[in-house]
Amino acid sequence: MAYQIAQVGNKGKVLILKITGIFFVGLAILGVVLPILPTTPFLLVAAACFAKSSPKMQRKLLANKTFGPLIHDWQKYRSIPRKAKRIALLTMILSVCWSAFMLKSAMLTALVVALVIGPFIFVWRLPESK
Repeated sequence: MAYQIAQVGNKGKVLILKITGIFFVGLAILGVVLPILPTTPFLLVAAACFAKSSPKMQRKLLANKTFGPLIHDWQKYRSIPRKAKRIALLTMILSVCWSAFMLKSAMLTALVVALVIGPFIFVWRLPESK
């Protein structure tokens, strides 16, 4: 299967991948709380890191009732459910609109837009399933 564990030989690389995976899980958790950050792409990156470095952490991500099926679909089919994609895009758009409304500075609004463009394009380009 596409999501089988493949250990990296170099211990330094394994450590870097574990740390990177944990970092992206942290960003994903922030994404649950802060609508400006998308959760799914961060979990996909974390799952990819753990697939190469930590079977235990990968199993934990795949066992999660909410995000496990999303990660499995991504690893197997390279797609995310249409509903998850639409929710992610809509949340980012609404967050930018809300930020533009609340921020009085055009510079800060431009910064928010600049921070969201990359994740927005990434999610927009993802293939849809279901």
